[in-house]
Amino acid sequence: MDELIIAGRKFRSRLLVGTGKFSSNQAMLEAMEASGSDIVTVALRRVDIDNRDDYMLKHIDREKYLLLPNTSGARDCEEAVRLARLARAAGCEPWIKLEVTPDPYYLLPDPIETYKAAQILVKDGFTVLPYINADPILAKHLQEVGCATVMPLGAPIGTNKGVRTRDNIAIIIEQAHVPVVVDAGLGAPSHAAEAMEMGADAVLVNTALAVSPNPGMMAAAFKKGVEAGREAFLAGLGKPRKFAEASSPLTGFLREVK
Repeated sequence: MDELIIAGRKFRSRLLVGTGKFSSNQAMLEAMEASGSDIVTVALRRVDIDNRDDYMLKHIDREKYLLLPNTSGARDCEEAVRLARLARAAGCEPWIKLEVTPDPYYLLPDPIETYKAAQILVKDGFTVLPYINADPILAKHLQEVGCATVMPLGAPIGTNKGVRTRDNIAIIIEQAHVPVVVDAGLGAPSHAAEAMEMGADAVLVNTALAVSPNPGMMAAAFKKGVEAGREAFLAGLGKPRKFAEASSPLTGFLREVK
């Protein structure tokens, strides 16, 4: 598969994975390995980022994976910026998945606080990957302030509903000049394939892997879905047609042979 490039850095895989909700670190590691991913995201509120011996962090090979801290749990700009700076101070690379989700029920991102935090973090030298609603206007503004990607949700986090925001994501992809990573709501490999077929540059998956009875097998299935979707996009999909169109010639039937 062709490489994914974010902020000038090349990645072999177009599947990013999260590390939350797994029943054990062993299950998480099996999923990471089977996914083929180069980028794993971890919630800063769940780990002791200062401690290399943190129970979860010590299981992640930082030579193999880009550890992408996220600001999950931040309710406003101030909290998100503080978490990002703590991660950098603890020695993490200055890459941050920016999440600002004040709503405790649907975990929808706050567009205003996200934009404010993105402005500050980009000026601070961070490579910012913001998680957003599938809002094409917001996506354009975030690109203009220097974000390295935009990450529109397919559906609310953890719902496994698939690409419910398809029409808006299509607009974001059409207008984007940075990679578009479809994040949240992808519950099946076919959802990942759909996003990739649309022209998304990558997808991020967590819950679908973590809640599977076999996270490793599910991660492998998502890997195949991402690869199939990307190849289909590059190959060029046929356009839907109103009327039937025979794939075989409509002449030369047996009754016409004399």
